[in-house]
Amino acid sequence: MLKRDYVAGGVLEPSANDLDVHEIHRGFLRGAARAGATLICDAEVLDISRQGPAWWVRTKTGEFRGDFIINAAGAWGDAIAGLAGARPVGLAPKRRTAILFDPAPPEDVNGWPIIIDADEQFYFKPETGRVLGSPADETVSPPCDAQPEEIDVALAVDRIEQAATFRVQRLVRKWAGLRNFVADKSPVVGLDPEIPGFFWLVAQGGYGIQTSPALSRVASALIDGKNIPEDLQSLGVRADNLSPARLH
Repeated sequence: MLKRDYVAGGVLEPSANDLDVHEIHRGFLRGAARAGATLICDAEVLDISRQGPAWWVRTKTGEFRGDFIINAAGAWGDAIAGLAGARPVGLAPKRRTAILFDPAPPEDVNGWPIIIDADEQFYFKPETGRVLGSPADETVSPPCDAQPEEIDVALAVDRIEQAATFRVQRLVRKWAGLRNFVADKSPVVGLDPEIPGFFWLVAQGGYGIQTSPALSRVASALIDGKNIPEDLQSLGVRADNLSPARLH
């Protein structure tokens, strides 16, 4: 699927696997429901206050009380922190664009690997019988419901067609999302060093669905005042490397 005069060399990683993000997310929701959690959507946070040891959060859909606030607000993490009186950690949301298309001439793409160029200027991979591609953009953005820019869609098409033996015949879908980083590009997981009961869980970059099982276990342990699970410690996961205190 790559032009011979484009390729200088390559590395194949056969142990890499794709993730069914939709089904993983559905699995998390089912597990949360079994544990007694209630999912409340369209609940924009309007005000956060502390009354004694408890937090009160006022939203569009009602008020909520708890001993902890877990700030897992993605691109809005610093904004939520501001409402609670916590200092920001310097979140930088960055837009990433993706397209889904039919290749021409028609190809059976289902057995293809994901292709990423050495400079990470584009990638493409099979997706439900079609091809998913991206210009691997990282455009700084304010927190928002990100939408694809036409220039980024055009860049994706151009970069893929320069390298590939096929053309992008028909765009089936285009979209964008925000990947969130802090200065050292590591996740931020831990209690705020200055605001009691305010817990950070942000800055997963583009790896949130992959890291979420481990980071959830880390968060649960730290909120309960326990050590990080030993199997994660053995992989080099340390509380001080994740703590928001490192960014203040």
